[in-house]
Amino acid sequence: MTKSKKHKVEKAVLGDFHFSGDDAVLPFEVAGLDIRGRSVQLGEAIDTILARHDYPEPVSRLLAEVMALTVLLGSSLKFEGKFIVQTSSDGPVNLLVCDFQTPNFIRGYARFDKEALDSYVEKKRISPEDLLGKGTLALTVDQGNHMQRYQGIVALDGTNLEEIARNYFLQSEQIPTEVRLAVATLFYRDDKGETKRSWRAGGLLVQYLPQSEFKAAAETAAQTDEGANDHWEEVKALMATVDSAELTDPQVGSEKLLYRLFHQHGARVFNPTQIIDQCSCSREKIEAILQDFTAEELQQTIVDGEIQVRCEFCSRLYQFNPDEFKKR
Repeated sequence: MTKSKKHKVEKAVLGDFHFSGDDAVLPFEVAGLDIRGRSVQLGEAIDTILARHDYPEPVSRLLAEVMALTVLLGSSLKFEGKFIVQTSSDGPVNLLVCDFQTPNFIRGYARFDKEALDSYVEKKRISPEDLLGKGTLALTVDQGNHMQRYQGIVALDGTNLEEIARNYFLQSEQIPTEVRLAVATLFYRDDKGETKRSWRAGGLLVQYLPQSEFKAAAETAAQTDEGANDHWEEVKALMATVDSAELTDPQVGSEKLLYRLFHQHGARVFNPTQIIDQCSCSREKIEAILQDFTAEELQQTIVDGEIQVRCEFCSRLYQFNPDEFKKR
């Protein structure tokens, strides 16, 4: 995918209809097919996050895919809180953490075994299934200190993230769901004519929510799709035609993609929500955590005479005077 200059893509305009563009999640519904969903394209936000961490390419690609999934799921929250997606597994990329804080803040990071990763790359085993290996994916809804957390856990069993998301909704909420995710790099020339690249990610989620008998039937026929009506079968067929490039190409965008898929039935879009790369860490929060450390634990954080704590999400370094935490 190419363009002449970063962030210079013209937004398509048709009459007074403005397209949502990059870093925006777009809710929609297609009443004629009994579906609702969300579409997202991540540009500068995801590129900034990945550039900050400077992970090896396979790790960046995997984290971008998980972050697109997190946005699709977390942006459905109707209350103040966080939606957290976390993997824990035995693969080279053994931990991924992404959280979406309402209304529109996203952050994420990864941990990986460099030696194991290099071995997998050499063997060309760089699919998400290979890099994650076996383990669990936890999806957590956190409404704050005064509300109980809700957590759903899905096995990482060698299937891709799209299939894992489908199974999660089918098993936990009995809602037939289709998910498509994609990650790409966009090459462009800077002001000096040098070739640069930036990361992009996109995703599309649709759910079958009819006012019909199928929603009840799905509870007993979820695993075999028995009882699925013609509408849902058509939706699945349409989703299967989505190309990865359509999900990430800034010249396509969410609205054009939805038109390509559902124009025969009429897709209704709602106001998009801008997605912002913003970490929720702060000096005050780090200080509160350090207050609970033992003297021995504090000693382990001291570098060159100062307590140093680096946020794994945004890489910001916090420094404190050890004397502030002397135990009375």
